[in-house]
Amino acid sequence: MSPPVAPVGWSRWLVPPAALSVHLSIGQAYAWSVFKPPLESALGLSGTQSALPFQLGIVMLGLSAAFGGTLVERKGPRWAMTVALVCFSSGFLLSALGASLEQYWLIVLGYGFVGGIGLGIGYISPVSTLIKWFPDRPGMATGIAIMGFGGGALIASPWSARMLESFGSGSSGIALAFLVHGLSYAVFMLLGVLLVRVPRERQQAASGPGLTTGPQVSANQAVRTPQFWCLWIVLCMNVTAGIGILEKAAPMITDFFADTSTPVSVTAAAGFVALLSAANMAGRIGWSSTSDLIGRKNIYRVYLGAGALMYTLIALFGDSSKPLFVLCALVILSFYGGGFATIPAYLKDLFGTYQVGAIHGRLLTAWSTAGVLGPLIVNWIADRQEEAGRHGASLYGLSFVIMIGLLVVGFVANELVRPVAPRHHVPAPREAAHAERQQSEPA
Repeated sequence: MSPPVAPVGWSRWLVPPAALSVHLSIGQAYAWSVFKPPLESALGLSGTQSALPFQLGIVMLGLSAAFGGTLVERKGPRWAMTVALVCFSSGFLLSALGASLEQYWLIVLGYGFVGGIGLGIGYISPVSTLIKWFPDRPGMATGIAIMGFGGGALIASPWSARMLESFGSGSSGIALAFLVHGLSYAVFMLLGVLLVRVPRERQQAASGPGLTTGPQVSANQAVRTPQFWCLWIVLCMNVTAGIGILEKAAPMITDFFADTSTPVSVTAAAGFVALLSAANMAGRIGWSSTSDLIGRKNIYRVYLGAGALMYTLIALFGDSSKPLFVLCALVILSFYGGGFATIPAYLKDLFGTYQVGAIHGRLLTAWSTAGVLGPLIVNWIADRQEEAGRHGASLYGLSFVIMIGLLVVGFVANELVRPVAPRHHVPAPREAAHAERQQSEPA
């Protein structure tokens, strides 16, 4: 499948909706916490066990993005979106079978492994194309698309909750909900497959100034630079802090206020997940667009520094004020989403546009690590605290202290980022062509 080249007169503003159709679909992953309590009840799982499909999905997201990044660059966005559609929808169908048969390993295999590959390929599929269409506003362009991934749960969370109410929260109801998800998302993602285009060279030049100005670094060289690994730490720490709340959002807010005069209902907890999704989505377009004005390094100072402050407020006062808890969580999730949307532009600033999609794919291994680390910290500590007889907000105090420390580590790593040394640059067009032939080998 060759990349579809845009005809003369094609508007670049048609590309973000194509990306959004994929990202809004795969963003369902952020609504996984809605399925956790029903699965735990129907299949007798612990909180740590019920997090496994989500954790494996995020691991596979990073691994498939890293190993498939170069292939996505070479084959183009339509091929990548098609692969994402098949894997993501198939993952739901396998999960439906697993729930129906009460075989949890099939849910882990389907949603986590197969669906996770769809997450990774779908996530990076439009990034390089968007930067080529919008070289003048890379933060805004990637923010528009990646906003969809953060906003997917805004649709999926109440939709999933309503289906579980209608179909039942037993294994057969969960299976039917998974089936509806898989079929519906296949149709929606197909819209992006049909609509996406790559720009002609003239259209790239007309889209804005400076597409190939500045340093140009290949993906193989980028991973040899300290800048890449500093950004890897930055992304990993920021994601760990956000995903720790997001993966356990519904049961967390229920636990926090279970012993108060105003406990949180199941419906309200699902609404909280939807609010977090809205903050995640808004942060992706709002903060990433702000980074075009104040710079990537400055915006990450905000994400990491202010994020540590928000966690401190929740740890100290969150259980005494529901508005404070919700507000701080929303800010943290806006930083979480903003970090994802800003990182492709940060990479473009440091390494150029030459192979930014492949570099981005490699960097997403930080997300894989965080996808295990964040839920593991929160769920494992909560399970241990519960076994010790604790309850309510005390289940999460130690987790939040750890998150504060991780954000401080990320802040320091961001301060260490410097321009890439010239020895790593692709030297000239002829050498760049040679490097591209080498890079076309499977990553």
